[in-house]
Amino acid sequence: MALMTGEQYVESLRKLNMEIYMFGEKIENPVDHPMLRPSLNSVKVTYELAQNDEYHDLMTSRSHFVDKDINRFTNIHRSANDLISKVKMQRLLGQKTASCFQRCVGMDAINAVFSTTYEIDKEYGTIYHENFLKYLKYVQEKDLTIDGAMTDTKGDRSLPPSRQADPDQYLHIVERRPDGIVVRGAKAHQTGICNSHEVLVMPTVSMGPDDKDYAVAFAVPVDTKGIVIIIGRQSCDTRKLEGPTIDTGNSQYGGVEGLTIFDDVFVPNDRIFLNGETEFAGMLVERFAGYHRQSYGGCKVGVGDVLIGASALAADYNGAGKASHVKDKLIEMIHLNETLYCCGLACSSEGKMTESGNYMVDLLMANVCKQNVTRFPYEIARLAEDIAGGSMVTAPSEKDLRDPIVGPYIEKYMKGINGVSAENRLRIMRLIENLTLGTAAVGYRTESMHGAGSPQAQRIMIARQGNVSAKKELAKAIAGIIE
Repeated sequence: MALMTGEQYVESLRKLNMEIYMFGEKIENPVDHPMLRPSLNSVKVTYELAQNDEYHDLMTSRSHFVDKDINRFTNIHRSANDLISKVKMQRLLGQKTASCFQRCVGMDAINAVFSTTYEIDKEYGTIYHENFLKYLKYVQEKDLTIDGAMTDTKGDRSLPPSRQADPDQYLHIVERRPDGIVVRGAKAHQTGICNSHEVLVMPTVSMGPDDKDYAVAFAVPVDTKGIVIIIGRQSCDTRKLEGPTIDTGNSQYGGVEGLTIFDDVFVPNDRIFLNGETEFAGMLVERFAGYHRQSYGGCKVGVGDVLIGASALAADYNGAGKASHVKDKLIEMIHLNETLYCCGLACSSEGKMTESGNYMVDLLMANVCKQNVTRFPYEIARLAEDIAGGSMVTAPSEKDLRDPIVGPYIEKYMKGINGVSAENRLRIMRLIENLTLGTAAVGYRTESMHGAGSPQAQRIMIARQGNVSAKKELAKAIAGIIE
């Protein structure tokens, strides 16, 4: 197959028997559920654009493993150009969906696991890389969506995994059998887990010798026995239950998170990619984080493009589009957004080949990219709210707009400039609300802060990669200091 269509993707999810809960009820049909379908639609776009001749070269790559064109989300990066194309693809998808399209974590995970398993095998003579290549070919042939699962619930963050009062706060091995392992724990903040075919689990922190049972990486189907998905709440999420209304802001697309429980899940031997080699847990975490922090220089920029456009339209509809202060705010939004894109491209263009043959981003620049992402989208959102005005959050509902009694009042008093209806003005206001405060804010504002690690995680990596000692030597040479 190698490339699925959008409809084939949807039908492939219907065949899965996932255990999903939301609002205290088991969801029997997640594919068509009104609160979950917009998030599925966002993933569906990644399949549809790969079938589109206009975007084919950006959305696909030639596999070195199955000798077919594959979706770029299942690609192993083989050049700096691959890394650059990834960022450009992510910006495009952000522009098309104005939401999280959910496949980035899996793409970043397979690239991190690819190189790390190679180096574990080199050190210990294990067969993790062989296992992973077999798995990778399966994923590429089937064009599967992978949920990359790294973030543990962590419990007491002052303690390492093996010293937690509750050992399940970090996912760990509870039984080793001749045919595989049994794991228990949970992964939090799992973006798009209910829209995925597979879950690829990785450790979440560097580990010491006592954490051997926690140093584990593996992949299993999302409907494996023992996996339970609990959908997270989002601001304004129940508006989706009202149908595709103006009030949702973006009724077609969205993102969704899940707390994913692993209740004694069995993993066969050929799906294990790390099993107790604690010294490689940190490498895997660092490499995944580098790739995923690069990703934010693409996806968040694409969503930012939509928010900037919506803000400019809101200004026009309000009759303020020509005001100098509005123009200046839009310029600032563009400046911040393009700076993020520059960072994403820079860490990609400076990428280097690993021992395994795939390309790794420049880690310092990737962490600088994500550090900027923890700040700039917040300022972009603030400026958008400033330009939009208070009606963004106080406007009447679409039901009131359609009401025969109060609707005419809304048409009259919610109107801006002549030639633009109250309905269109409300639509753009609700889109800005969705992107800055509503369900899409999870994938824009809050995810900009905490996705791929909190701001402090990037600062730690910047300190490690900044090479201050070399900079000191540069200063000594210029100053003529001889020690």
